[in-house]
Amino acid sequence: MTREFDRTGPPSAMKDRFYRYFQETCTEIQEQISQLASLSLIGGERKDAMDGIVAGISRLSDDVGGLTGMIPAYDQRIYSQARLFAIKGLSERLQETRAKLEPKAKFAFKTSQKNSSAGSIGDAAELASQQRGFKPGAVSSNESPIVTTPARLASPPGEPRDTVGELPSFPTDYNLELQGPSAGPIRKPSFSQASNVNISNHTGLHIILPSSAAHATPSGALTGLKRCIVDMSVPTTDGAPFAGLALKNIKQSLIIAGHVAGAAHITGVENSTIVVESRQVRMHDCKNVDIYLHCASRPIIEDCNHVRFSPTPACYKNAANERTNQWDQVDDFKWLKAEHSPNWSILPESERLSEETWTTVMPGGPAYGLNDILRKIGISS
Repeated sequence: MTREFDRTGPPSAMKDRFYRYFQETCTEIQEQISQLASLSLIGGERKDAMDGIVAGISRLSDDVGGLTGMIPAYDQRIYSQARLFAIKGLSERLQETRAKLEPKAKFAFKTSQKNSSAGSIGDAAELASQQRGFKPGAVSSNESPIVTTPARLASPPGEPRDTVGELPSFPTDYNLELQGPSAGPIRKPSFSQASNVNISNHTGLHIILPSSAAHATPSGALTGLKRCIVDMSVPTTDGAPFAGLALKNIKQSLIIAGHVAGAAHITGVENSTIVVESRQVRMHDCKNVDIYLHCASRPIIEDCNHVRFSPTPACYKNAANERTNQWDQVDDFKWLKAEHSPNWSILPESERLSEETWTTVMPGGPAYGLNDILRKIGISS
């Protein structure tokens, strides 16, 4: 059962608590959807779980509708719409999973009657669809929708251009696809059939999202990764940014997260390097993390230690992003003393990776495998 949001307390504390609550609830619902296939049809166990998920999504939609008064007026539109896109993604994923698991009826009659339990989610999805134009970085109607791959991420010589090939017309479980055999060391799942980016529970994979994933950015989530490299910057370079991003339970990995219009929530990350451009950043329970950051507001850490901050490398900066960068104005919620918190520091320039390293080593290829890249950034096996 999904948690309920506690609305008590001062507005400032409530705002930050809601950001964390929303991301954690989205992750929880995604996990519940992924577990549906393992539930039994006998006794209505799977149906009860589906009904619970629908109720959880509906409650989350109602919580988003209650944002008024909790956050500044100039942020309300961006936050509300970003979260509506995330809710739409959850609803679509549930429908796709339901379609896979439920047996097809031999006869069907058309009906205009709506499922009352999912009505608020449909309304939220429709509103998000109608107002999609607000998203920063979205192409206008007279511009080409084609997103090109930056030269730094083009397939290296001798590397297959795309290891996925043509995808079927029905929804694909990209995590199962990533676990299968590959024609090369770099995985490039297209996410052409996906409504959001959700990569979870992998070890030892180098994943680069191509431009075909540009439409799957209503929400992003990376969870349960170990010794992985994930580059999600291409879909957000010229296309729409992620509305929101959650990184959770990641160890000994390199995450190039791309551009995030809303908040990036980073929880339980250890011994890793992160590159991200975001409006807001919240880090919880992280240790030994180097984060190359462009942030329009003051980053917040809580229950973290040995986190080092640096501005984003030039090759990953978004050309349309002209907002003030407060990457080094960090607030530690667990350090209330006047002196500087010992839990974070500035990454010395002498220890920052060079632009040449980012552009020639990080994309990988015959000369640089996954372990080579991780060693280059100081992550040992």
